Amino acid sequence: MDLKEAMQKRHMVRKYTDKSLSDELINKIEQRIEINNKAHNLNMKLMVNNKEGVSSIIKLILAKGVNNFIILAGDNSSSLDERLGYAGCDMMLYAQTLGLNTWWVGGTFNRGVSKYVDNKKVTGIIAIGYGRTQGIPHKSKAVEDVSKYNGTIIPAWFINGVDSALLAPTALNKQDFMIIGNGNKVKIECDNGIFTGSNVGLIKYHFELGAGKENFEWE
Repeated sequence: MDLKEAMQKRHMVRKYTDKSLSDELINKIEQRIEINNKAHNLNMKLMVNNKEGVSSIIKLILAKGVNNFIILAGDNSSSLDERLGYAGCDMMLYAQTLGLNTWWVGGTFNRGVSKYVDNKKVTGIIAIGYGRTQGIPHKSKAVEDVSKYNGTIIPAWFINGVDSALLAPTALNKQDFMIIGNGNKVKIECDNGIFTGSNVGLIKYHFELGAGKENFEWE
């Protein structure tokens, strides 16, 4: 399975089995984290066999078996959320290619996990493991609801990019964004409050994967 296939198959999974991650899988995930940390100046970290990722109330109501997770962390800056959104998206899709499931937890994670990353700013976690199910597709808006292209002929790469962006796990699945194309220039307008930065990063990664980075430039 490649990243494009993973993008189609990935769905939010909140409940996990007790099956442990093998040493081989742990090594692969940690290597991918290191690549992303270096590329985006981040401090993401994999936690294995650790139950501290989500709050106690969430464990009772929504989540089960969240024993492995990636901490989304870095030095505080105006671009941190977007960089973590982009790199975190890569980690989620990479995990899917390994046969694992994930859940982006942006609001109900345990803030205390910052102790594992030298108290860097933590914006959330990604639960990772073997899901009890594969999840289900989320309700999605139409391409025309979230995009505009300035031109008489909309290129296929733009439509493919928007289709892919609609698969991104945006906050509360609101899909409150607009992708605007003008020639080979593309920009994203997004206002989701505290989740705006991470949403933009997630949307950018998905759009690039669908459209092909060689076909356009970010404005």
